[in-house]
Amino acid sequence: MTIDWIVTPIAAEIVRGAVELEPTGWGLLPHRLPASARAQCPDPLLAMVEAQPSGVRLVFRSRATAIELDTMRTRRVYAGAPPRPDGVYDLLVDGVLAGQSGGAGGNTLHIDMAAGAVTTEPGPVGTVRFTGLPDRAKDIEIWLPHNEATELVALRTDAPVEPAASNGRRVWLHHGSSISHGSDAASPTGIWPAIAASRGGVELVNLGLGGNALLDPFTARTMRDLPADLISLKLGINLVNTDLMRLRAFGPAVHGFLDTIRDGHPTAPLLVVSPILCPIHEDTPGPTAFDLAALSAGTVRFRAAGDPADRDGKLTLAVIRDELARIVAQRAPQDPNLHYLDGRELYGPADHDDLPLPDDLHPDAAAHACMGERFARLVFAEDGPFGA
Repeated sequence: MTIDWIVTPIAAEIVRGAVELEPTGWGLLPHRLPASARAQCPDPLLAMVEAQPSGVRLVFRSRATAIELDTMRTRRVYAGAPPRPDGVYDLLVDGVLAGQSGGAGGNTLHIDMAAGAVTTEPGPVGTVRFTGLPDRAKDIEIWLPHNEATELVALRTDAPVEPAASNGRRVWLHHGSSISHGSDAASPTGIWPAIAASRGGVELVNLGLGGNALLDPFTARTMRDLPADLISLKLGINLVNTDLMRLRAFGPAVHGFLDTIRDGHPTAPLLVVSPILCPIHEDTPGPTAFDLAALSAGTVRFRAAGDPADRDGKLTLAVIRDELARIVAQRAPQDPNLHYLDGRELYGPADHDDLPLPDDLHPDAAAHACMGERFARLVFAEDGPFGA
């Protein structure tokens, strides 16, 4: 059957969860940090992860029964490691998952970590298609892959599209590490912040930045300047991964990060979440390293490369939890909307027994679901920090 496609220009009015849309040679590249922040940190890892559209989705209203979305994706292939799964596009109709599709085409980055070399293999534009949608006016969301940079090229439907009306939901602005970004989750609506947002009935803006929850001032300023009704910070693991700072610097850096956010959101509920359980770094400082023996066998695993006997101000997850709890307790009398949550309430020892971290660092899809449900139950409950 021939479809009379209607092409709708992709614009900010139908994109949610992105901080900026950068015009490119193909279309629009969603960013989760503004250009001013990106200019202050030329780290290639940050550039890669902030351009991966975790939590970014197209949202519109239409009677369309068929949809096509053209994208130019960028995949990563690591030499010696098992292939990473293709990014997934999730389709929601009136808030309910109604379809999933893998990406196609796109560019491929071949990364040789041992040699420190990266080569690019160019590819064509890919098309994601959804058909058989109900023939009625409905709200449609297409969640972009959380783990692949995705340039938006063209949107086609078999019925006119209009921006979805405001649903009046509160905006939840969240910042965290690769776990918040969605590493090892099965799909973009399966990352734990997306699950929690769905259960809590809020609009998610996800600044989970793999490897880059590092108390960077430009991230704090980004959060200060973004609209938000609810704010959370999940801090700790990346500071250990990178062995970036000592306890002397950590406390003032947390205070400064919170001060900056409060400059823009003086009374919004603000939740500080400490790290989930990660046995390799509970009492052993960083840095975190690849387990080369496992990598040579085709498996990605991580290990703690620090010395557990080195306690001279070095950060471990246990040290960070104690310090975050102390800082929140110190500030709370003057800031009654500041709250603390021990990350082990989301994933703790019993969860590790049932759902161990496959690579010793990141939760899998089942653990993401558990964390999302728990966060919603603890935080979005009527008497929780984000209770209505």
